[in-house]
Amino acid sequence: QVQLQESGPGLVKPSQTLCLTCTVSGGSITTNDYYWSWIRQPPGKGLEWIGWIDYRDNTYYSPSLESRSSISRDTSKNQFTLQLSSVTPEDTAVYYCRVRIVAGSIKDDYWGQGTQVTVSS
Repeated sequence: QVQLQESGPGLVKPSQTLCLTCTVSGGSITTNDYYWSWIRQPPGKGLEWIGWIDYRDNTYYSPSLESRSSISRDTSKNQFTLQLSSVTPEDTAVYYCRVRIVAGSIKDDYWGQGTQVTVSS
């Protein structure tokens, strides 16, 4: 079973760039039909999808965050990362990484446990 673990700073100052890493075990980040996402949940709000990178290294972002987001992967470390630039307190959230495994019409999701990020001076 695929397992994911987020890591990164818990506190970021406004205007800085947030960098988070998701380390994958139990599966390869290069496996066909695996889609690797970043998702966040601000306090008191629902889940917000940020973007994903797929097994071909293609990326796709939420239009509302596209201008500030970048997702990349390191196949040698079996990791993928999120960079979110020019952060504000509104970017405070629990950030999750997730993999969606697509097999025909079947989709299986595996989540990391999440990591709290607070944007504050």
